[in-house]
Amino acid sequence: MSEVSYTARWIFPAAGPPLQNGILVVRDDKIEAVLPHGERTSDIDLGNVAFIPGLVNAHTHLDLSGARGKIPPTDPDHFTDWLKGVIAYRKTRSAEEVQGDIREGLEECLWAGTTLVGDIASEGISAEIVSNESIRSLVFFEMIGLSEERSRSALDAARVWMGRQRDGPNVRDGLSPHAPYSVRWSLFPRAGQLCRPSKRPLAIHLAESLAERELLFHRRGPFVEFLTSMGLYDKDALTDSYRSVMTGCDFRQPKLFIHANDLAPTSRVPRNSTIVYCPRTHAAFGHPPHPFREFMKRGVRVCLGTDSLASNPDLDILAEARFVKRRYRDFDGETLLKMVTLFGAEALGWADECGSLEPGKSADAVAVPLPDREGEPYDLLFGDDTGGERKTMFRGEWR
Repeated sequence: MSEVSYTARWIFPAAGPPLQNGILVVRDDKIEAVLPHGERTSDIDLGNVAFIPGLVNAHTHLDLSGARGKIPPTDPDHFTDWLKGVIAYRKTRSAEEVQGDIREGLEECLWAGTTLVGDIASEGISAEIVSNESIRSLVFFEMIGLSEERSRSALDAARVWMGRQRDGPNVRDGLSPHAPYSVRWSLFPRAGQLCRPSKRPLAIHLAESLAERELLFHRRGPFVEFLTSMGLYDKDALTDSYRSVMTGCDFRQPKLFIHANDLAPTSRVPRNSTIVYCPRTHAAFGHPPHPFREFMKRGVRVCLGTDSLASNPDLDILAEARFVKRRYRDFDGETLLKMVTLFGAEALGWADECGSLEPGKSADAVAVPLPDREGEPYDLLFGDDTGGERKTMFRGEWR
C-alpha cells in the first residue's frame, strides 16, 4: 500500500468548510484523511491552488460536440427553430463522425477536471468510449417516440439496453425518455418501470421553454407547427402538464429533471429528484431568471450541467459555477461548490464513491490555480479564472 499526503493553499472537502493549507492524505486509490494545517507534514505541496473534489457535470450530450458554433441558440420564442437545426445537423453525421464528436467532448470534460459525467446519448453510443477513460459516467439511453410504433420501438431498445448489465467500475446505465414534446406520455411510466429494479436514474428534459407549456397545457404555439411539419403532431400522444410527467414516472428511483426553466418554484418535485440547471445555455436562449434558488430554499436538490456544445461555449462545469457566481453575487459559495460536486454525484447515484473529499471515498480531486491575491476562499475559487492548467487526480492517480 502506498500513501501520499498533499497540501495546498486551500483544500475544499465540499462535505465541510475549506481548510487553509490543509492536508489530503491518499492511500492507494482512496482518501485516507482530510486534515487541518499542522497535523502532519505533507509530502507534496501543490502551491497556490484550490484542491477540490473531482467535478461533476450532471448533464451533457457528448455526441453533439461537433456542433459547436453551428446551431446558434435562438430567443425563447424560436426555440423550435433551434431544435430543427439540431435534427438537421444529426442527419449529416456519419457513425464515425459521431464517435469522433464523443471523443472530442470527452477530452474537453477531462481537461476541465470532470471526474463524473451524466451523458444523454442516442442509442447509448457513448458508453463504450467513456468506459475506457479515466472518468466515471452515467450514460442515459435516449428514448424518443411520439407515435405508437416509434414508442414501442424505443421501449424495446431500452429493454435490451437495461438487460445488458453493462455496469462496471467507471460506467453505469440509465434511461432518458427525452422530453414531453418528443415522447408519448405512456413512455414515462414504462421507462420508470424498467429502471425500478436497478434503481437507476431517469433523465427527462422538462419545462425547457414557455413554448413547451403552450403545447402541453393548451395544445397551441410553435411546437404544434414544429411537430405537424414532421408529421408527428398527435394531441392524444401528449401529456397535459409538467406534474403528470414528474408523477407519471415516480417509481422511487432517482430522477433528473433537466433545465426546468419554466417550472414554477412552487411545483411539487417528487422525492429523490434533482433539478439540473444549465446556466450558460439557459442564458444563451434568453430565458427569464431560473428558479433554482427558490427550489433550493424548499429543499429540492439542484446541480449543474453544461448541456451540449450545440448550445454552450464549452463543457467546463467550473465555468458554469463561476457564471452563476457572477450573476448572483450573494449566492452561497459552499452550496455552489456542492452543485458541481456532491449534489451531482448524489443525483447520478455515485455519492458513496465520489463527490466530496472524505475518508473512504475515491481519491478524485482537481487542483485549480488561484489568483495571486488575498480574499475569501470561495471568492478566490469562483472569482478570477487565472487561465492556469488544472491538474486532475482520478482514483489516486494524476491523469
